[in-house]
Amino acid sequence: MRFMFLNHSAQRHSPQLEAHIAKLLKSYASPETTFELAYPEDLGGGAVLSLLEERKALSGLHHILETPALVKKAIEAEQKGFDGVIQSNTFDPGVEASRLAVRIPVIGLLRASLHFAATLCDRFGLIVPLETHIPHTARLVQTYGMSGFVSGIRTVGLYDTGDLSGYHDVVIQRTLEVGKELVAQGAQALIPLGGKIYPYVVTPEELEPHLGVPVINTKAVGISYAELMARSKIKHSIKAYPCPPGLDPEAVSRRVN
Repeated sequence: MRFMFLNHSAQRHSPQLEAHIAKLLKSYASPETTFELAYPEDLGGGAVLSLLEERKALSGLHHILETPALVKKAIEAEQKGFDGVIQSNTFDPGVEASRLAVRIPVIGLLRASLHFAATLCDRFGLIVPLETHIPHTARLVQTYGMSGFVSGIRTVGLYDTGDLSGYHDVVIQRTLEVGKELVAQGAQALIPLGGKIYPYVVTPEELEPHLGVPVINTKAVGISYAELMARSKIKHSIKAYPCPPGLDPEAVSRRVN
């Protein structure tokens, strides 16, 4: 099986981080599964992303603006014979729109992880990097019909655009603090969001022994979900996601004169 692991923006990772990501992905996958790290074009939302990152005010606006480029990349993946697309970002940018454009699986880590957690417990908590992530996350959860399972959303108040490896200890500290709060308030499992932090800097396996509840690895869940769909030849319902055949990726960004 061959999957496109699609970054949400055109900003490329360093070669060192790419190598780290590739190693992690392989550790979560079946031996025969391969991944191609891919980046969309910047069709106009890159400046907004840079501004929101600079102000640490990531609200979901950048993901909305990135959607056309992500749809275009999903169409390219289908044409190149990939078995599916896994969106690397844990807030599922472009996933719903891409499912309307292709018939290969397009996997959103958030939606997959919400449903996975719901098979393990009755109520779970979400942990996000910034306070500005909370409203967007709550809206996504509501859209997916999963609000009744979520006991609360908390933030660790951490985000940076550069190398985050030096943040390991403070991420552990803050995640344990908010994680214990969520557990005390009724969470029976936790889903840490923000893929650049979890699991790239801190793995759920480091957190779970200190929290006493399952801590969901969104990347591992997404990969297993994608493999299941590809292996079983299951696709998104055509009734839920009507998809016209033969879309041209260039049509996504081409203007009609």
